Amino acid sequence: MQLTQRSKFLLLIGVFVMPVAAAYLAYFGWRPAGHANYGDLLKVVPLQQTAGTALDGRPFSLDALRGKWVMVHVGAPRCDAACAQQLYLMRQARIAQGKEQSRVERLWVLTGAGAPAAALLRAHPGLHVWRPDNPAFVAQFPAVRDRAGHIYLVDPLGNLMLRFPARVDARRMMKDLRLLLKASRIG
Repeated sequence: MQLTQRSKFLLLIGVFVMPVAAAYLAYFGWRPAGHANYGDLLKVVPLQQTAGTALDGRPFSLDALRGKWVMVHVGAPRCDAACAQQLYLMRQARIAQGKEQSRVERLWVLTGAGAPAAALLRAHPGLHVWRPDNPAFVAQFPAVRDRAGHIYLVDPLGNLMLRFPARVDARRMMKDLRLLLKASRIG
């Protein structure tokens, strides 16, 4: 196929103009429509610190987890099937991070009186279970309908930043966590 002089000229112009046009579009605000995160990004708010007690009666504060990414479940001590599934997914998401799992902690914030079942706690070693002294602490976790339906993520600086949907897709949640750990130099 023979190219005419005019075709060669237009091709040559296109080769030089297209990169400049693409750079212009990229620099002045055009961005692809897709997004990478699965969880809902929240307005980053530092959690108001409050004292509380761990299950064994010892004082516990969120300061003990500062410097770590913290996956949080907020709910009553009486754990139904949905609660047990969330605790399981939190455990698996942490384990799935491999060598980075030491950067992630899990926290169950209790919202009522009583204690969780001992068998449930044995199934989740390393899970921090905490009851805040001030019940208003729980109000800091925004919920679509029910706080117990979500898994929240707190960054190493103590900011509440991400909320996963009530019926969480485990693979996508693990991917979000992996991307955050890879991109973050804190915690």
